[in-house]
Amino acid sequence: MKILYGVQGTGNGHIARARIMAAALKRHRDIEVDFVFTGRAPDKYFDMEVFGNYRTYEGLTFVTRHGKVDKFATFRSNHLRRFACDVRQFDTSSYDLLVNDFEPVTAWAARRQKLPAISISHQAAFAYPVPKSGDNALDRLLLRFFAPADVRLGVHWFHFNQPIVPPFISDKPSANATPSHVLVYLPFEEINDIQKMLEPLSNEHFVCYHPDVSAPLNCGHISWFPPSKSGFQQALAGCSGVIANGGFELSSEALHLGKKLLIKPLHGQFEQLSNVLTLSQLELCQTLFQLDTDTVEEWLDAPDTEAITFPDDPTILINWLKAGNLSDTQTLCDALWKQVKYGDKTRQKLLSLAF
Repeated sequence: MKILYGVQGTGNGHIARARIMAAALKRHRDIEVDFVFTGRAPDKYFDMEVFGNYRTYEGLTFVTRHGKVDKFATFRSNHLRRFACDVRQFDTSSYDLLVNDFEPVTAWAARRQKLPAISISHQAAFAYPVPKSGDNALDRLLLRFFAPADVRLGVHWFHFNQPIVPPFISDKPSANATPSHVLVYLPFEEINDIQKMLEPLSNEHFVCYHPDVSAPLNCGHISWFPPSKSGFQQALAGCSGVIANGGFELSSEALHLGKKLLIKPLHGQFEQLSNVLTLSQLELCQTLFQLDTDTVEEWLDAPDTEAITFPDDPTILINWLKAGNLSDTQTLCDALWKQVKYGDKTRQKLLSLAF
């Protein structure tokens, strides 16, 4: 079996999910996989060894300014003519299946050349009746047409009685007995704005990762680091809590480790607003609507979050893909959700909210 695997590279969450799948797929000698990434400059990818000889295209992405999606800049930065050319020239004839994580070039090439395609992504979950916030007609059109697929398999923190699977968390470091810092990952915010928010809180050590940092830098009680998979995982394991945007994958990793969350959703991106809505309803996060020192100080005194255990091995999913009956999502979902373990408080919340 030969699989084409398309991954949206705009956020690190998509790539983190693909890393887990890539490592698991390597154990299946009867499967050959080619990875394609779009959405960021080729030199901005890091720790990509697991993907072998992957390919990159420009694809489609969005531009942010001070924690908000800049719609005009986004429109100007996307080269639709180049995108259409890449779709036309992409040859899918040697593949049996496309697995797609919200990546538009491979999705439209597969649609054009009639290659069977399945979307396995957090975005696919929003095709179903799950909690949503801030979505409009344009958002719904984007979800439907940005990366089309024959089958949509969502990924979320609960199944909502829909074709949705739980996230996989493979890197599961044991949390340190005495957390030494707060982890900060706000890639869509300006570094100076983050620094100003955290500077008054001198009694706390903040470890900040940001794509605009090129080398480690210590600024008193605030430490800055460039993107690094291994370094970030160590910082996550040893932290008392996480301050982040509303991305799905990092929130999932923090939930698994029982780390409390302070979430600042990216304004203009309804997916992140919806993530915050779900986590808030389950009392699994607090919300930071703007970079505000007082809110952070209040959150620092909040208790730890109840952990959720997610599966660590996607073998069940891979075997399901190999079997080829992609319309039977119920069997797959049932098998994977049996591996999820909620704490008592979270389980009661799920029942009270009729999730």
